[in-house]
Amino acid sequence: MTGFGETAQTWSLVAFCTAVTVTLLLCVLTGPDHDDLDEFYTGYRSLSPFRNGLAIAGDYISAATVLTIGGVIALCGYDGVVLAVSTLLSLLVLMFLLAEPLRNTGRFTMGDALARRMPGRSVRIASCAVTIASLVPMMLVQLASTGQLLAFILGFSGTAMKTGCIVGAGTLMIVYAAIGGMRGTALLHILKIVALLGSGVAIAVLVLRTFDFSPAALFGAAAHRSGAGGAFLRSGLQFAGGPHPRLDMVSTQFAIVLGGACLPHVTMRMYTADSARQVRRSMSWAVSSVALFVLVITVIGVGATALVGRTGIAAGDPRGNTAYLLASRAVFGEHVSRPETLLFTAVTTAIFLTLLASVASMTLSCANSLAHDVIASRRSGTAPPREAAVARLSAVVVGAPVIVLAALVQQRSLQPLATLSFCLAASAIAPALVYSLFWRRFTRTGLLCTLVGGTAAVLVLMPGTNLVSGSPMAAFPDAHFNWFPFTTTGLVSIPLGFAFGWLGTMLPGRRARQDARARYEAVEPLILAGPQRRLP
Repeated sequence: MTGFGETAQTWSLVAFCTAVTVTLLLCVLTGPDHDDLDEFYTGYRSLSPFRNGLAIAGDYISAATVLTIGGVIALCGYDGVVLAVSTLLSLLVLMFLLAEPLRNTGRFTMGDALARRMPGRSVRIASCAVTIASLVPMMLVQLASTGQLLAFILGFSGTAMKTGCIVGAGTLMIVYAAIGGMRGTALLHILKIVALLGSGVAIAVLVLRTFDFSPAALFGAAAHRSGAGGAFLRSGLQFAGGPHPRLDMVSTQFAIVLGGACLPHVTMRMYTADSARQVRRSMSWAVSSVALFVLVITVIGVGATALVGRTGIAAGDPRGNTAYLLASRAVFGEHVSRPETLLFTAVTTAIFLTLLASVASMTLSCANSLAHDVIASRRSGTAPPREAAVARLSAVVVGAPVIVLAALVQQRSLQPLATLSFCLAASAIAPALVYSLFWRRFTRTGLLCTLVGGTAAVLVLMPGTNLVSGSPMAAFPDAHFNWFPFTTTGLVSIPLGFAFGWLGTMLPGRRARQDARARYEAVEPLILAGPQRRLP
């Protein structure tokens, strides 16, 4: 399918096995030496801003981001580029609005940040539930994509082989999370982002060279071979089949910008910075890395259309998820040299590492929240070795059902699951964090209403979208229960999430709001300025 022979497929398989062996060894070497909570949850905050920034960028750029955005750019042109830029805007929202307050108030998990103002087991349990609900769908996407990716690269099509790949990748994600902890998964993300950007830049340069380094020629050829003509270079192609394309696009952008900034496996990296200055510098490196990725994915996605054509891309995958790989293959021409084969192998290995790193980090975030916010909070004074052991066991508890579910959904469209994760983060987590960090009168009732109500709104609305039924690309294409007029729930569920928090705060009465204001004023210096160090 990729146009490479058995030699290239053998090289890819050897590269995958080598990557797994090396990363497992590094996780063992860099993982916690003993059951120390700070070492397991934060890696003792020992990463430099540059390395932490690369780890944040690696956490942020998942395999779904690479494959899905590349496909949307290849099939929809301008709308896909806007989608890629939205991912960068999301990281800027995290950098300028949430990064420092999260670092100042959180310790290990999002539950720590929320419970800083509103201590209580109910807050921690709700935080854990929303963390798992928002990350498990994305984990399913990553694992199910593993089987599809290896089938595409290595040329097999059997369901049993794909399921075996899912089980193998799922087992690896549990091992990475349980053995490596925060520092081990950070190293995995650093290796992944270096490989992904390095190989991506090389492919992007080759694409531009094919068109004499003329962006106008590249985009012109892409528009010609897209089948859409000038519409490829204008807004509206992605949602042209919907009843409200403009509003649909706005809804999607809201979900991506707010949801991407608040996904728990990304925000947990804020707790690994040693100071506010370090978190600012880390985020600067992360934003720079993601900006470079946006440029690379734009060139490669448009290059896929220009070199392969829309028909060829749709033949590989109707949703365009193979566009990144097709462009990487097509840029070499008909005859491929050994160096070009090695470069393509680097591209496939980088995407494979992206899959492994993403699911490992999400597993770690869910396991940390389950161990720290639910199990260890049942009684105070839980011994650190016991909590660390529980966190490792939690990785198995979270990961095992995900492996089974990923094997069951691999034949379905995975886009609804990825969209569900972003919508949950944007509709429940984003309002909870914004209110908790910046609204003085926000109460515990308001927080619980935000988390529960925002989640419920998404879960009620999402089955009615055309991603689930009513369209050829839906998860259930033969069913027709799509009553919601938009592709994502963001335009409705995000305002509802904020409204639930406001109502939950206003209804209990003035006394509760006054108590909440007093509690906020007690921790306001910590939220805005961080812990104050005494001068010598």
